[in-house]
Amino acid sequence: MEQLVTSDFKLGIIAGGQLGKMLALAASKWDVKTYVLDHDEHCPASTVCTAFVKGNRLDFDDVYKFGQMVDMITFEIESINIEALKELKRQGKHINPDPEILEIIQDKGLQKEYYRKHDIPTPDYRIYKSKNEIIQAVRSGEFSLPLVQKLRTGGYDGRGVAVIHTEKDFDDLLDGPSVIEHFVHISKEISVIVARNNRGEIKSFPAVEMDFNEDANLVDRLICPSTLDDKANSRAVEIAESLISALNVSGLLAVEMFIDANYDVWVNEVAPRPHNSGHHTIESIITSQYEQLLRAIFNFSLGSTLLKMPSVMINLLGESGYEGPVKYEGLTECMGIEGVKIHLYGKKTTRPFRKMGHVTIVNEDLDEARRVAEMVKKTIRVVAK
Repeated sequence: MEQLVTSDFKLGIIAGGQLGKMLALAASKWDVKTYVLDHDEHCPASTVCTAFVKGNRLDFDDVYKFGQMVDMITFEIESINIEALKELKRQGKHINPDPEILEIIQDKGLQKEYYRKHDIPTPDYRIYKSKNEIIQAVRSGEFSLPLVQKLRTGGYDGRGVAVIHTEKDFDDLLDGPSVIEHFVHISKEISVIVARNNRGEIKSFPAVEMDFNEDANLVDRLICPSTLDDKANSRAVEIAESLISALNVSGLLAVEMFIDANYDVWVNEVAPRPHNSGHHTIESIITSQYEQLLRAIFNFSLGSTLLKMPSVMINLLGESGYEGPVKYEGLTECMGIEGVKIHLYGKKTTRPFRKMGHVTIVNEDLDEARRVAEMVKKTIRVVAK
C-alpha cells in the first residue's frame, strides 16, 4: 500500500491498551487519524485517538462494523475475532499483519508446528487436549518432568502457563488444550523486535535482555543493549529475521527467545505487534517500535534502529495487596533524576501486578542506568487511594 499519508486516512487499531495508546500518539505525528475499538471506554488509548468505538474485539459483528469505518486495520493484541478479519480481507480491506498470520500465532500449538516445519529452534514439545492427558503421558513415560505447560489459546502476560517440577505439582496444571515443553535451564531471556514492509525490507532492533518477576511471570526489567556475545546476538537476529520472512509479515514481530546453559538460542513465542520489550525504543533508539510499525504497514522505508543511548526499562506494576483507584507514590522524586523517562498509561484502577506504566532510564553508562533503575524501582509505588 504505497501511498502518501493524508489527513483523511483512518487507521483502525483493535484494542486500546497502552500499546494502542503509544501507537496512536506516533500516528498523530503524521496526521493519521486513529480509530480505536475497545470494550472499555476509559481504556488508555481513548484519550489520544481521533475516534473511540466501543465494542468487543471477539465479536464478529463488532469487529466487522469497525473495519468498515477505517482504511486500514492493525492491532495491539492477538485475541481478535479472526473470521471477521478474514471477511474484511476478502472484501479488500488492508489488514496488517495479515489475519492468516494472526491465526497461527493465536494458537501456541500452531506456532510450535510452524517452527518445526521451518526449522526454527524451539524446545521439544507435545500437544495434549486436557490436564488428564498430560498426567497420563507423564505417568506412562511418554513425557518426562520437569515440564512447562502453555494453554494453546488465551494466555498472555504470564497467564496460561504452568511449570511442573514433580507429580506433587499436578494440581497446578491448567485444564484445556495445551502445548507441553521440556523444561530448559535458562541462562538469559531475550527479545528481538524485527520489522518488515511489503517490499521485503527488514530491520531488527538491538536484542534486549529481560528479567522476569517470578510471582507474576511478567517482565520486571529490560536491558538494552544486551550483554550477549557477538555470536549469540547474531544468531538471535538471524532467527528473528528468518521468522518474519517465513511468515511474510508486513509490520512488527517480537520474537521472545532464551539462551540455555550451552549458549544455544531457542524461540519461546512471538507476537505480531508492538511489544512490552520494545518500550525503551521511544527514548533509546532512533526510530521507536511504534513509528517503525507505521512505516512497515504503510510500506515506507524502514527507519534506523541504531542505538542512541543504552537504557534500562522497568515496568510499573500494581503493588500486591492494593486494588482500586490508582495512586502513584514517588513520582516527584524520580522526575528530578537525569535520564529518567516516566510513562503512565492512564488506567484508572490498579490491582496486583497490573501493568500501569513503565520507566525508561537512559545513560551513556549502562551500569549507571542499572543503578538508577534500581533506585527508581524502590521509589515509585503503584497503590490504591
